[in-house]
Amino acid sequence: MSHTTTGTEPASPPPGDDHAFFGQPRGLMTLSGLEVWERFSFLGMQAILVLFFADTVANGGMGMDPGTAASVSAAYGTLVYLVSVAGGWLADRILGSYRAVLYGGVLIACGHYAMAVPTATMTWVGLGLISAGTGLLKPNVASMVGKLYGTEDERRDAGFALYYMGINIGAFAGPLVTGWLGEHASWHWGFSAAAVGMTLGLIQYVLGRRHLAGRKHGAEYALAPGPMRRAVLRITAGVVVTALVATALTLAGWLTMDRFVDVLTLVSVIAPVVYFVVMFRSPRVTAEECGRLRPYVVLFLASVVFNFILFQAYSTMMLLASTNARTEIFGFHFPASWYASALGAFEVALAPVVATVWARMGPRQPHASNKIAIGVILGGLSFLLMVLPTSGHADDTYRMAAWWIVGSYLLLGLGDVLLETSGMSATTKLAPKAFASQTMALWFLSLALANGIQAQIVKLYGEVSNPAYFGVNGAIAVAAGVAVIAAAPWLKRTMHPVH
Repeated sequence: MSHTTTGTEPASPPPGDDHAFFGQPRGLMTLSGLEVWERFSFLGMQAILVLFFADTVANGGMGMDPGTAASVSAAYGTLVYLVSVAGGWLADRILGSYRAVLYGGVLIACGHYAMAVPTATMTWVGLGLISAGTGLLKPNVASMVGKLYGTEDERRDAGFALYYMGINIGAFAGPLVTGWLGEHASWHWGFSAAAVGMTLGLIQYVLGRRHLAGRKHGAEYALAPGPMRRAVLRITAGVVVTALVATALTLAGWLTMDRFVDVLTLVSVIAPVVYFVVMFRSPRVTAEECGRLRPYVVLFLASVVFNFILFQAYSTMMLLASTNARTEIFGFHFPASWYASALGAFEVALAPVVATVWARMGPRQPHASNKIAIGVILGGLSFLLMVLPTSGHADDTYRMAAWWIVGSYLLLGLGDVLLETSGMSATTKLAPKAFASQTMALWFLSLALANGIQAQIVKLYGEVSNPAYFGVNGAIAVAAGVAVIAAAPWLKRTMHPVH
């Protein structure tokens, strides 16, 4: 499909851009910089969100009990990833990637600024805006990175490695700033820092737009003008009607927070089931592709199990750290939310190590399904590790050494490096050609489902003992990983061309 451009700027980046950023296109610096600040704001806010929910009203919190606080935090994550599925479609069909990312960033910044206002209403408004904005931004930035390279450009993998390093730098730095402000000033000062971070990301994104490929283009697979107008009207009407119905049900006392969480969990379960049924029954999917979809269902479920553990690094683990972990190392005191930065630090450090090990092993490296299984097992072990310091106490006033939490995050970070890279690669290779452009949607649905399940299970946190909670969840994850390893012979036969 042809596109026209307007304005005086060229449609393609300047020729000198091609090797201007560590041998990579300069546009990579713009997109990586955006992701640094987006992750800074998103994970910085998420590191203190559950603590804000659980803190007393007198201290500026929401006064929720720990289980409810963790459940609402997980429901927010569910909404983010469900909206991300729609965000990819909007970019492909209506907005184009550049505009989708720009509008998404603006919504995120507005959401964080709203949360900086110390009222409950603005908190919920802010979370809604951040969910919508992240849903527009997150699935489309990676596709813009891909557009910087030709199909045969050998720098692509190295470019994505730099891009993901930016993500983890933001994940490391965000909780350090928001956590310190949240503890020493107020939670809303922490949310303000997230807002400033997203604003800085947007500024450098707009200033660096001339280095981005296709920034003047409309949607890559744009609808015709007539259908596009109808789609925009229907989407607008749907959003307005949904908002009005939700408001009416809330005022009537039917749509409580618990019911809203339950609805999101139900949607997170139904959506991937419908998605897989559509793919299996589609006449555009060949019998051979259906054969490859069956093992992918196993890997999809493995991703759900692992991310169910991973996402609790920002919910139950934060709550545990705030109440039962020491917040000092070598005499230095720090906010409990700083533990979340350890996860980003470990992933920055471990990703190149893992890549080097796989490169040296060459054809002897484990099959992709086994890498994913090992990641799931490590996630389970990160929870099982917490059984040791939480056991054998007469009451709930004990304080474990910081190294227990750090050790748990080390296992979780290594598991994430193993699973996420292999999982995304397998997704792109196993998805039917007719659904190739929607592979990111499939991946986001696994993250939404993990959060949806988490939103229900974490309600038990504080209701059962900590050893029982972490022990049972960790054991289930380990068992799931072992089951994937046991299925390895079948997976290797049916996952061709994945090795």
